[in-house]
Amino acid sequence: MKYAVIEAGGKQYRAEEGQTITVDLLTAKVGDAVTLDKVLMLVDGDSVTVGTPYIAGASLDATVKEHYKGKKILIFKYKPKIDYRRKAGHRQQYTRLLVQSIVME
Repeated sequence: MKYAVIEAGGKQYRAEEGQTITVDLLTAKVGDAVTLDKVLMLVDGDSVTVGTPYIAGASLDATVKEHYKGKKILIFKYKPKIDYRRKAGHRQQYTRLLVQSIVME
């Protein structure tokens, strides 16, 4: 089994060829090909390569499948006895990627 641990948007993701991963919003349009070159670890069967911090020449090719918003999170601030209440909401935006290939040059 071949997989890689990549960094995108300051977070780490485990990606396998042919699988989809969800990352924070990217600026690419739906259907565009993207290349993620911040590969932290690459596993190919029994061979394991770990970067310091990244692996030189390694990249991940993916296609943007969709952009979507996550579940709504409510933020409520409250202080008793002084009539202070603040309510806000947030929906994080995500990009779903289809991993085409993991390349090691």
